[in-house]
Amino acid sequence: MSEDERERGPWPRAAASAVLFRGEAVLLVMRGAGPSEGLWSLPGGSIEAGETAEDAARREVEEETGLTSHIEGLAGVYDIIDRDAAGAVVLHYVIATYFGRADDGEPRARGDAREARFFALDKLAELPTTHGARHVIDTAWRLLAAGGQ
Repeated sequence: MSEDERERGPWPRAAASAVLFRGEAVLLVMRGAGPSEGLWSLPGGSIEAGETAEDAARREVEEETGLTSHIEGLAGVYDIIDRDAAGAVVLHYVIATYFGRADDGEPRARGDAREARFFALDKLAELPTTHGARHVIDTAWRLLAAGGQ
C-alpha cells in the first residue's frame, strides 16, 4: 500500500469524543491542524488498537485538555464523511460520542488542540464549530438532564 493510500484510507476509521459539561457550560477545543483547523470541536480522536471507545474518549480529553472526564453515558454514534469533487470518499470516521462532566481543573490546550475552554451553552451559536457539533452537544445536554438515560 502506498503512503498516499495509507493516508486516505482505508475508510471508515473508528474514533471517539466526549461532550463534557461544567454547570451549563461545555468543554470545546479549537482544532490546530487538518481540515477542521480553526474550528471549535469536541475533544476526541482515533481509537487505538485494543482500546475501548469509552477509554479512547477519556484519553483524548486528557491529551487535548489535561482534564479528567467523568463519563455518564453514550450520546450517540455519528458519521463524518467528506467527499472530493468526483464524489470519492476522502474521509470517513465513525465516532462514538460520550457525555458526562469534567473535573474541576482548568483546561489547557495540548496535543493538536490550539485552545481549550468552557463555553456557556447559550453562546454556542456565536462560535465557528465543526459540522454537527451543536446537535451532539444538545443531545448530550438532554441526556445528562434526563439522568443519562
